[in-house]
Amino acid sequence: MPSPTTTPGPAAAPGGDAARLRAAAGFVREQDTAGLLPLLLPGLDGPELRMLAERCRFAHAALLVFPPGPEALRTTLAACGLPVDGPGRPSVVVRERLAARHGRDATELDVGILRPEVTGLDGERRVVEVFALTVPPGSDLARLAEHERALQHEAHVAFEVEHPDPLALHGLCATLVRHGAVPDGGGYNPHEDGTVFYFTAPAGSKAGYRRVELYVHGDHQDVLAVHLDRHHRARRPAESLLHLLTGAWTTQALAAFAELGVPDAMDTRAPAGVQELARTAGADPESLARLLRYLAALDVVAEDGDGYRLTGTGELLRADPPDSLRPLALLYGGPFYRSFAALGHTVRTGQPGFEHVFGDNHFDHFAGDPELAGLFDRSMAASTRMFEPLAQHPAVVAAATASAPGTVVDIAGGTGELLGHLLCAHPRLRGVLLERPHVIEAARRALGAAGTAGRCAFRAGDFSQVPPDGDVYVLSRVLHDWDDERCREILRHCARAMPGHADLLVVERVLPDDGSASLATSWDLHMMCNVGGRERHAGHYARLFADAGLTLVGRSPLPLEGSVLHARKEG
Repeated sequence: MPSPTTTPGPAAAPGGDAARLRAAAGFVREQDTAGLLPLLLPGLDGPELRMLAERCRFAHAALLVFPPGPEALRTTLAACGLPVDGPGRPSVVVRERLAARHGRDATELDVGILRPEVTGLDGERRVVEVFALTVPPGSDLARLAEHERALQHEAHVAFEVEHPDPLALHGLCATLVRHGAVPDGGGYNPHEDGTVFYFTAPAGSKAGYRRVELYVHGDHQDVLAVHLDRHHRARRPAESLLHLLTGAWTTQALAAFAELGVPDAMDTRAPAGVQELARTAGADPESLARLLRYLAALDVVAEDGDGYRLTGTGELLRADPPDSLRPLALLYGGPFYRSFAALGHTVRTGQPGFEHVFGDNHFDHFAGDPELAGLFDRSMAASTRMFEPLAQHPAVVAAATASAPGTVVDIAGGTGELLGHLLCAHPRLRGVLLERPHVIEAARRALGAAGTAGRCAFRAGDFSQVPPDGDVYVLSRVLHDWDDERCREILRHCARAMPGHADLLVVERVLPDDGSASLATSWDLHMMCNVGGRERHAGHYARLFADAGLTLVGRSPLPLEGSVLHARKEG
C-alpha cells in the first residue's frame, strides 16, 4: 500500500496551483480503493471495509485552482501531464459553497469543472477533478483565492457509488459517520445529473486529504436531505438541540390546526384572510395568525399577500381527502402525546407508558371509547399509500390470475382499506376480513362504499380463529404491536390455517441493519411506549417465521419506508 507521505495531498504540497495539481495526479496514480479507505477511516477493516469496497470505487482527487483565464488553466494542466479535451462544466455545489463561505453572490463566481484522466498503477482509469474559479489580474476575488489556497476547503478524495439505491446510500453515509467522518454539506448538480455527499475526514486520517466525497449518479434528494440535516446539527449543536427539544410544540401546532378545522376552510390556490379563517374556526384572530406564522415556517401553509393558503403538506390535514392524515395528527397530539410523557417510565420499567397514564392497555382503552376507536381506525386507513404496490406483488397476482378465483385473508385488517385496495385492483379476487366484532360493521360499510363487499366475507374473531383455505394471508402492521412470544403464537395460528400452497405477506417497517436514519426507528420507540411492541430487523422476522414453521422467501420495499415480507410454509 503506498504511503501518503510520498504523494501528498494538495494541502500538503508546497508552491502554487501547478504543484498541487502534480501532487494530486501522483496521488491518484498510486492509490486504489481497498488501500485508500483504511487510510481515510482509521479502524475500518473486515466486513465493513469489504462492504464499502464492493459498493463504491476510488474515482478522483479534487482541488480548487484560480487561473487568470481558461487558456492559462489548460496550459498549466498540460504542463502537469493533465491534458483535457472539450469544455468544462459549471460547478453548482462548489460555487454555492464558496458563495456561502465568503458572503458573495453565487452568480459572480464562475466556477467550472475539468476532469483530466489518469491511469492508476492498478490499471484503473481515474481523474483529477479540477475546480477552477477564474481570477483575472486585479480582480476583487484575489483575497478569496488567497484564503482558499491556504486552507484548501474544496480539496477532497471521491468515491463513486455503483448501483445506488436509497437503503445502500443511507448505509454508506452511516458507515462513514460511525468511523469518525463528519457530514460537511453536499448537493445536486443538474448539469451532470449527479448528487454529492461531502464529509470531513476523521482526525486520525492519514490520506493527506481532509475531506471525502461520495458521488452518485442521479438525483437523490431524500438521502441528501438527511445528510444535510446531519451537517447542520454537526456545525451548530446547541441550535440543533433546541430545535429537537421544541419538536413537541410542532406536534401540538399541527394537532391544533387540524382540530380547529382550519385546513378545511383553506385552499391551495387562493389565499384566505386570518379574520375570515378565525370566524370559520371559532378562533381568536391574533392567536390564529401566530399559529399560521409558525406553520408557514414548516411549509404547512404559505403566506400569500394578506392571507394564507394551504401547501401540499397542509392539504393532508383536511378531513375530506381519502388519504387524510388528520386522524394521525389528532392521535399524536392527543392520547399518544400524553403517553409519551411517560416514556421515562417505559425506559425505567419496560412497561408501556400508555398503561401508566391511562390505567389500561392501548387496545382495551380504545375499544371502550367509540370516538377514540373510530379515530384509531381512521388513522390506520391514513397510510393507504403504503398499500399501492401490494396489488402487484407476485403472490397477489398469482391468486388473482389463477383458473379458480383466489382468496385473500386479511387478518386484523381494520376497516378493510388494504383488502378493498386488493379487491378493487383484481376483480376476480375474493376476500375474507378477520377483525374484532366492533370493527366489522365499519368494515362492511367501507367495503360496501367501495363496491367490493359482495366479494368479501366478514369474520368476527381473534388470532386463534384465522380462516383456513386462503391463497394469500396478510398481516399488515400487526406483528409490531406484540412481543416475540405473542408474534410466534400469531404466526403459528396463520401457519396452521394456511394450505401448503398459500403465501403470507407481512407489512411492517423494518429496522435497517446499518443503523441509518429510518421511520422504523421512530416507530420502534412509539410501539415500545404505547403498546409494548417493537419494530424489528428482517433477520429478526425470519427467526420468528422459522419458529412458526414458516420461511422468509422475499422482501420488497413499500412507500412510507414500509416493507412487505413474503413467507411460506416450510417444505
